[in-house]
This record gives sequence, C-alpha cells and structure tokens, in this order.
Amino acid sequence: MNKIEQSPHGFEEQLLTDLTAHVAWRAEMVSAARPVGRRTRYVRGWRIAGAVGLAVALTVGGLAVQTMRVGDQPPPTASASEVLRMAADAARQQPELTARPDQYVFTELLATMRERPDSGPYTTVRTQIWQSAGGVAHTQARYRPEADPNGWSELKVLRPDDPADPDKELDVFPSPAYHGDLPTDPDELLRYLREHPVDLHLPEAADEQAVYGGESMPYTTARSMLDGYVPPRALAALFELLAREPGAVVISGDVVDAAGRHGVAIRMPGVIGGSEDFLFDRDTHVYLGTRGSVVRNGKESLHAAAALLRVAIVDRPGQLP
Repeated sequence: MNKIEQSPHGFEEQLLTDLTAHVAWRAEMVSAARPVGRRTRYVRGWRIAGAVGLAVALTVGGLAVQTMRVGDQPPPTASASEVLRMAADAARQQPELTARPDQYVFTELLATMRERPDSGPYTTVRTQIWQSAGGVAHTQARYRPEADPNGWSELKVLRPDDPADPDKELDVFPSPAYHGDLPTDPDELLRYLREHPVDLHLPEAADEQAVYGGESMPYTTARSMLDGYVPPRALAALFELLAREPGAVVISGDVVDAAGRHGVAIRMPGVIGGSEDFLFDRDTHVYLGTRGSVVRNGKESLHAAAALLRVAIVDRPGQLP
C-alpha cells in the first residue's frame, strides 16, 4: 500500500498539491530583477496556485522554444491554430448555462497523477470542485480514488498560497468562476483581457508592471478562465484568441485523456523543464482537459492529466447537479 492510501489526511493534502498544480500551473517569478521581455514560465513548486488553481503560468517576451521531441510519427494534417479554431466552432454548439453571483460552478474531473513529478506509480482520482460563480466565497473540493466509489474525502476549503510564505494561505476570495461578461469577439476579448488580467498573487519583489504589461498576459488570463465556466460564444472567442498565440504545436500520434477519450493535444508555448498540453476530442474538437509533463535528464515523463467530465451550476458546495 502506498503512502497516499495509508493516511487519508496525507492523501487529501498530496492530491490538492498535485492536482491543482496540474489543472493549471503555479505562476512563480524566477527573478524580479530580470528585464522586461526575459521572463519565462517554469514548471516547478507543485503548490496550490489559488482557490482552485489558475492557468497562470507566465510567458512573456520572446517565447521559449520547446526543445523536446514531440513524436516520430508524421505530423498531423491540422495545425494548432486550425485545431483551436475547430474547438471554437464546437464551443458555439454547446448549451449555455446561467448563474447568479451567489451560486457555484460545479466541475468534475478525472485525474491521473504521480506522487512525485517524475517517479512513482500513477494514481487515478475523481475530483469534484465548487467555485463561487461571483467570486464571493472560497472554493471547496472533495476527492476519492477512482477504485473506491465510497472513498470521498470531506469537503475542503481551498485558499491561495501567500507568495511570501508558501506554508501560509491567503484569506482572499478567488476571481469569479462564471465568466458571463466576456466579449464574444476575439479582438474585443483581447482588449478586455489586457484591461482585466488574472490576479497572479505575485511575490512582493516581483516586477508587476513587467508581468501584467507583457504581451503574453492576455493569453495567460484566457487560459485561466478554462478552470471556470465560459459561455459558448465567449468560449469560441477565447479559443480563436488562443489560436493567434505563436508557438503552439500539435502533438503527433493518438492521444488518450485520463478518462480514456481519444483526442488531439496542443502543446502550449513557453514552458521550461516540462510541457503543458490542452486536449480536444479528435472528432468533435470539444475541449477535454489538460495534461502536464516534466523533463529530467532529457527524458519527458507524464506527471498528471486532468479530464473534464462535467460542468454545471448549483446553489451550494457539496450539491450535485
């Protein structure tokens, strides 16, 4: 029996650390003294990034080029931008959900992860998350091993880490999880995201002007919104905007997500020491979830994969749709 199974408390804490770090990587400044345009995104820390983890991995200035191989099979016929535009078409066909500020965005994920980034056995876990639609309450979540239908943990309140003290949690509410006010035109959305960047909870020494004013910041904010709920037309605009971001590539060969669904993987730019992929259904191009890998000694190893199973609007944490 592994360490996670031996201690329910250890299981819950380790799961929070690993899963939320994968659902969206933690934003960390490597050095606040670096000049504008030289900051890059690093896969490191594996700490909770925020109330539910935001897609806030930083990429600014010249994008770091992935040096790892992406497969020996012939390249796919569609480019990353084409796949993202097909994902936009698929998004427009989805039914629209509405929410009041006092309600919650319910998300269920199936995650496969390792206890350590590059070693150890994989564990598959079902996760249920309740995020405040209006950003007026803390996020709550519960987990269970996929092999144990009765093994649900208790609901746990999630708070972001204090960048100055990683062992301390900030008592601040997250951003709204229901993004109903987003523009539905990609150009208007780009302007909106520049004016309303996601809160990265940067350390005091970080150069906030350099970070928030960087050319990649709107894309960082756009990715963060995939952790909540974006209405269909706005989601289509978001994918069309991400299709403009340079540096993304399609991973060759068949890709299977944590739920066993076959898809297409788009490797996002700017990650050093690992990779971050967005997965889309191979036939319908509906967004499926994410996966992340690390590189040690030149070898790429999957660390975690999160498959999005369902999203709904509910009235309170713990309520199921």
